[in-house]
Amino acid sequence: MLILELNSSIISNLILETDLPKSPNNASDNEEKSLAIADTDAELLDSFYRLAQLLEKPEHEQKILSPIIIKEIYYCLLTGELGSQLRIINTKGTRPNQIAQAISIIKNRFNEKINMDELAEHVNMAPSSFYRNFKKITQVSPLQYQKQLKLYEAQRLMLTGNYDVANASYEVGYESPTQFSREYKKMFGNPPKAGIKHLALA
Repeated sequence: MLILELNSSIISNLILETDLPKSPNNASDNEEKSLAIADTDAELLDSFYRLAQLLEKPEHEQKILSPIIIKEIYYCLLTGELGSQLRIINTKGTRPNQIAQAISIIKNRFNEKINMDELAEHVNMAPSSFYRNFKKITQVSPLQYQKQLKLYEAQRLMLTGNYDVANASYEVGYESPTQFSREYKKMFGNPPKAGIKHLALA
């Protein structure tokens, strides 16, 4: 599996370098959502194929060519079926971009206590507007989003075999392993030990 994490800074600069509109006028609800699916065309597949081939090349060649191919992939995405959605998320001043900034902060500080009202202020939004738009775009509240990040990271830590339930819960910011186990079961359907055992055997 090949996963390419999108770099908002590179995408924003690419929008400025081209004649593409920074964001569509009167964006629809679908264009403001954080998740979308579209068929991949041959040009985009070719770019990913060449990026994957670089894994077999010398490191110095990877450093030179990978940024070029990644930029090509971004351009294909910007001009493709989901281009308008990608542009609006990466255009400063739009609601999706403000929420994207907030999401980035939550990801970097997922195991800390975050004052969501202060986070709203940091991205220049009123708290009520922030909560409403965050849920509109991600389908969950900011606190629920952070909780999901914690639980997925704890799951990953336990799957490596280096963390038991208690240590994983503390590592991701829970103060009580009991609370962690309760929320883990609510999200994944099984308590941590049983859930990890099932995943390990899958």
